[in-house]
Amino acid sequence: MDKSIDIELGKELWADFIYEGRLDPRIRPEIADSWKKCRQAGVNPAGGEGRYVDAAVFQSIYSANRILIDTALPIMRSVFQIVQDTSYLMVLTDSVGYILETMGDEEILIKSENMRFGKGRLWNSLEVGTNAISVALEYDRAIQMVGAEHYCRSHQTWTCSAAPIHGVEGEIIGCINFSGTIESAHEHTLALALAAAYGIESQIKIKHNAQLLNTALDASNDAIFLVNGAYRTFWMNAAARKLAGPEADKMSENDFRDILPDVNWQDRRDYFSDDTRFALGDKLIYCGVDVHYLDSFGTPAYSITLKKQKHLLNAVNRLSRNKASYKFEDFMTNDGATQKMLTLAKRYAEYEGNILIEGESGTGKEMIAQAIHNAGSHRDGPFVTINCASIPREMLESELFGCEVGAFGGKITESSPGRFELAQNGTAFLNEISEMPLELQAKILNTVETHTVRRLGSTRDIRLNIRIISASGRPVAPLVRSGSFRRDLYHRLDVLRLDIRPLRERQCDIILCAQKMLDQLNFRYPELKKTATPEFMTGLLNCDWPGNVRQLQNSIERVFYSETGGTLTEESLKYVYGELTEEMPKRLCAESNQVSEIADALESCGGDVGAAAAVLGISRATLYRRLKKYNIDLKRSRK
Repeated sequence: MDKSIDIELGKELWADFIYEGRLDPRIRPEIADSWKKCRQAGVNPAGGEGRYVDAAVFQSIYSANRILIDTALPIMRSVFQIVQDTSYLMVLTDSVGYILETMGDEEILIKSENMRFGKGRLWNSLEVGTNAISVALEYDRAIQMVGAEHYCRSHQTWTCSAAPIHGVEGEIIGCINFSGTIESAHEHTLALALAAAYGIESQIKIKHNAQLLNTALDASNDAIFLVNGAYRTFWMNAAARKLAGPEADKMSENDFRDILPDVNWQDRRDYFSDDTRFALGDKLIYCGVDVHYLDSFGTPAYSITLKKQKHLLNAVNRLSRNKASYKFEDFMTNDGATQKMLTLAKRYAEYEGNILIEGESGTGKEMIAQAIHNAGSHRDGPFVTINCASIPREMLESELFGCEVGAFGGKITESSPGRFELAQNGTAFLNEISEMPLELQAKILNTVETHTVRRLGSTRDIRLNIRIISASGRPVAPLVRSGSFRRDLYHRLDVLRLDIRPLRERQCDIILCAQKMLDQLNFRYPELKKTATPEFMTGLLNCDWPGNVRQLQNSIERVFYSETGGTLTEESLKYVYGELTEEMPKRLCAESNQVSEIADALESCGGDVGAAAAVLGISRATLYRRLKKYNIDLKRSRK
């Protein structure tokens, strides 16, 4: 910054330029350049009164500069306490030169108004001639001007010190100016203008960064609280306000040690837990929590981040593969009773009632349960299987209901959700419900009735939004009669009933399922592709399949991997049954011949069942039974 020239010399140099057009090199370059622009624009050196803009236009200008004004005013008031006895006028302008705010004592305000140097006036070089504000804005530099350095004579009794104000990207957004009588000119005034400008710029950047940070934090799904050393909240993001609900406006009145009772606040160390209680008013929520202890200049504080249990449960369910894979389209059957059962199951999927599925082991109870889940309103939630027979008896209660810190006589140091909680917004599948210990059935009944769960060691219930499907490999009604299963629980579970027929009672599905399983293996392992002969398929009908579809699946896989050739023959059945007995080939051969005879008769009769029965010497009803038994497709015979 160059110093201004002597006051009297300045008057001479100004007169040389105004009257004779001579520009002395001692005049500072930015002032000389501004003078030339004023002369070319025809600015009257005897003028210098600011033009007042229309009130509506100024209001829009004022609103557009709201951030600058709100940031600058507190700083201007603070600085004014320093200069209020020095007859200085403080002026804040926008980037164009419109005066937004002024501050000064009554005497200086009156003097400024006489030359229309007030709020709402445009103060740039083309309007009022060269002045400190116009030079600061146009040349982006702080400057002090004294006396005749002003282009207009009416300003030459003034000294002005101005500094541009920059935005967060470095762009000029305004100017701060100190104007006073020429006798009060002091280089410290320029330093004060610079300090005020830097202060305003710093506050704007702080506000901008804070706004960005708040926006980013408000966009987070995690609830974030900032808590002081007295454990009182002094800031929270949008997710935290939503979590707090009606208590949000009173959070500063609550002690966070009561809100997060599981955190060890005495250690004043960082704390993390996947599962902790958030207790506020009547609300109890289980969350993941991350507490960071802060010590800023000896003032303790805490940053607390809470992640909703929903997100944690979703992560657990993904890792545990608690997802339903099967849909109704995956089921194939030619059995009329099974088709009716599937139609009923599809209808049940639309309802919210509890479902009990009964059927022998391996009939596909869980597959049906998954299909119901995927067709129902909870399809987007998890499908959590609770196998009542496989979970150790001593662990069953905590597995089902979860446990709280301090449970089991203080042995539990970290709380965890149970299987029912993991099923939140989805389906809880109680498999082998008949094996549920009698002493736990009352607690299961309460959960089924109220759709709430209470963790071990807790005194509060957790509300559940779940569908409950149960399954049993043996009829439950006899267990009720014998007293080993609670009658009230049975009736609560048996609202909607599905019975799955065993495979031996639907022989028409044996070959159908076997072919589907073989097709799937061929697709998965094309290099091992196998083709089944009619003799092999017919041979599968000679087993009662006590393990039902699951046993059939295992048998087809075993023969697929064991047979070295590309064709599954009658001999391949040894991998299904073990070594063939002496009588088995004879029976298989007889049945194979019977299949061939039926197929030949149908083909010769063009698919006419009555005519084919006459050729075979059997009744139409007998032929239909054999068609169903051997899974013979009439459509092929009619081609």
